[in-house]
Amino acid sequence: MGDIDAAIERISHVIDATPLQRSERLSSLTGANVYLKREDLQVVRSYKLRGAYNLMAQLDAGERAAGVVTASAGNHAQGVAFACRTMEITGRIYVPSNTPKQKRDRIRAHGGEFVELILTGETYDAAAAAAADDVRRTGATMVAPFDDARTAAGQGTIAAEILAQLGAAPDSVLVPVGGGGCIAGIATYLRAHAPRTAIVGVEPTGAASMTAALVAGGPVTLTEIDPFVDGASVKRVGDLPYAVVSALGAEVVTHTSLGQSDRSTTIRLDPESFVMANLDEGALCTTMLELYQNEGIIAEPAGALSVAALGNITFEPGSTVVCLISGGNNDVSRYGEILERSLVNLGLKHYFLVDFPQEPGALRRFLDEVLGPEDDITLFEYVKRNNRETGAALVGIELGKAEGLGELLERMEQSRMQVERLEPGSPAYRYLT
Repeated sequence: MGDIDAAIERISHVIDATPLQRSERLSSLTGANVYLKREDLQVVRSYKLRGAYNLMAQLDAGERAAGVVTASAGNHAQGVAFACRTMEITGRIYVPSNTPKQKRDRIRAHGGEFVELILTGETYDAAAAAAADDVRRTGATMVAPFDDARTAAGQGTIAAEILAQLGAAPDSVLVPVGGGGCIAGIATYLRAHAPRTAIVGVEPTGAASMTAALVAGGPVTLTEIDPFVDGASVKRVGDLPYAVVSALGAEVVTHTSLGQSDRSTTIRLDPESFVMANLDEGALCTTMLELYQNEGIIAEPAGALSVAALGNITFEPGSTVVCLISGGNNDVSRYGEILERSLVNLGLKHYFLVDFPQEPGALRRFLDEVLGPEDDITLFEYVKRNNRETGAALVGIELGKAEGLGELLERMEQSRMQVERLEPGSPAYRYLT
């Protein structure tokens, strides 16, 4: 706890005290008073500068001269790059090859001549392995993105700001979770200064590594992750964050993924509770679009995790709820995929393999007899390239309303065409779409 108080003094001249904004829309939807902690407005557009700067400010002269190394999915790297240029420390930064271009460009801009950006592997964990090897070879100092007490203490300063800005303890705080450093720091501070505040950690379903650790009784390495939520997709949580989170009594409330199109899974929070939940990536995409369209907030996937979980939590009317918008480094080129995942989650987008009869007018009959008046074909592609006149085709259909799926399937059943629906998540779905 004292480490967080010291971190506040150490980094206050560098970071921005980000706004805590009440959301009228989200408050109306939940019946609570929902506030958004806007770390997307931080100087590097995420909270990661807090931990990176707090760690690097404690390096001695020899460590600074030897330089630093880090691995990151993009946000921590920007914090390290900013700190490198500010303190005039050289650094090598390893990021996965699929790190969005927007994040890579910002890393270079923040670090300037003081940083070298190195792309390696397809996941954060691959980049972390390369960074660890660099440290062994060169003697540079590792600036860990989450598995270091100095990093976690820096992130914990967010909680101190929230309490100061509210002037009282909130009833609930929702925090995105990746490697675990942020929630470890925030939970530590809240348990000391606001012990009755309920804490909710939210992970993407495709990389629920803290959930897996709590179930197993220790950190485990996931065999496969979905890298879409790049800011929170790690195969293994840090040992230190896990130790903090588990010691504070965190519990896994459900193994079912939360999602705004499925309200069947509902969490009821009690004072002092500390729970971990995981969220469907499609629901997350819907939330990202809603934040942009309604509040004008450009949240990256990890940054929207806390808000996306609101729809599956029951709050006491009038209670105070804080959602951490952890980052806003989103590449505009990703919005096509974001919209696609959102439509699938909302039940509006569906894919089919349609085997058209080898006769004239088959496609016309499909349009006239199968499609509803509000349905659109968004994708039509023959699967067999050697004959584009007849045979099976991959057809994507966007419905006017989700409730229209049953009627569409009935019309398909009554038609003379053989139709196979591709279920989201199935191998055929992933391969063909």
